[in-house]
Amino acid sequence: MRISSKGDYGLRALFDLAQRYGEGPIQSEAIAIRQGIPVNYLNQLLITLRRAGLVESLRGPQGGHLLARSPESITLLEVLTVLEGPILPAEGGRDDLQPTEPSDRAVIDEIWSELRTTIERRLAAITLDDLCQRKRSQDGTVMYYI
Repeated sequence: MRISSKGDYGLRALFDLAQRYGEGPIQSEAIAIRQGIPVNYLNQLLITLRRAGLVESLRGPQGGHLLARSPESITLLEVLTVLEGPILPAEGGRDDLQPTEPSDRAVIDEIWSELRTTIERRLAAITLDDLCQRKRSQDGTVMYYI
């Protein structure tokens, strides 16, 4: 599994929007500066995220971008799947090869399947809000709810 700059930058952009959730539209230039993402590349990522229903975009001088849903409802699995595609391919290896020991391939395929399931479960268990809480905890600004 490899996370490209597309996945990393896209997640950073959504994390930035999550930290400002409820504040209204955020301009892409501000996100780009805070996150160190080239603005043109960020704009391309935001289009992808908008088409996937994760971001809303508003035009005009007061426009910008905001999360389409609450940070609690957007998981890292959803974000990375939109940006990167499947976390691990469902089928490994080349289909045109005919192994003489098919049980060997079955054992390896089972390992890939277990690994895929583990990674997907972990990413599905982490939301953008979890990232925000983690940052607040590191900054010493933990919010307690009663």
